[in-house]
Amino acid sequence: MFEKYSVHAPKALGLLRIVTGLLFVSHGTAKVLGFPAVEGVPPPGLSIAGLSGPFELVLGALFLIGLFTRPVAFLASGFCAVGYWYAHGMQALFPIQNGGETIALYCFVFLYFVFAGPGAWALDNRKRG
Repeated sequence: MFEKYSVHAPKALGLLRIVTGLLFVSHGTAKVLGFPAVEGVPPPGLSIAGLSGPFELVLGALFLIGLFTRPVAFLASGFCAVGYWYAHGMQALFPIQNGGETIALYCFVFLYFVFAGPGAWALDNRKRG
């Protein structure tokens, strides 16, 4: 019944990449640029929490435009896995209890892109001559 929709799978994957990239970039801009202003966001600095902002900004921007998508997704997935255990995992067993649902979901969305590729509208898809 839904087989006719599979022709749109690359576009749906590209849309998921773009939205994920935009959301991930917003974590970085909140930490690095203070925009949007979010209460409780760690200031930039040499702490692990402070260094997460530049990573989110750079990896999110590359992911958003679909440049080096698979290696960026691999790095971002690992970054999120470490971030989950560093900031959330030791507080409670379940992500719903420790506030780590978002970062856990990012981890597995990025991991999916390692295997699926960038989808439509990615710079990785341009012809290299």
